[in-house]
Amino acid sequence: MERTLYERLGGMDAITAVVEDFRDRVAADDRINLKFARTDLARLRKMLIDQVCEATGGPCHYNGRSMKEAHAAMGVTKGEFNALVDDLVATLKQFKVPSAEQDELLAILGPLKSEIVEVDSNEVGTALPDAFRPAPALMT
Repeated sequence: MERTLYERLGGMDAITAVVEDFRDRVAADDRINLKFARTDLARLRKMLIDQVCEATGGPCHYNGRSMKEAHAAMGVTKGEFNALVDDLVATLKQFKVPSAEQDELLAILGPLKSEIVEVDSNEVGTALPDAFRPAPALMT
């Protein structure tokens, strides 16, 4: 029997590590971090773990809102979405995820672009001010 993508990625521990690095990378990315300034990063972590786990054939169940609903009125541009994908690919490479598994994961997540992007522009957002610090409760 063929192993699921979830298993080939290394299961829950590996997915959790990748999601945590990805979340931190996005929070530090001046092209898109302003979009996440008011985001509960702990909740985002859980939602992303559940979403990736379920989408790759793992035992989790994603109970969050649809991507269209979650991103409604955020004005996400194509450029911002592409920056997010850049961050994900950089994280996958850092964790030495093989190219075949990277491609398979991106093929699963790629169709979400049409539900997330609202603005047909390659522009990216303005960076958060250097003095910005999220509330500690949002980081756990």
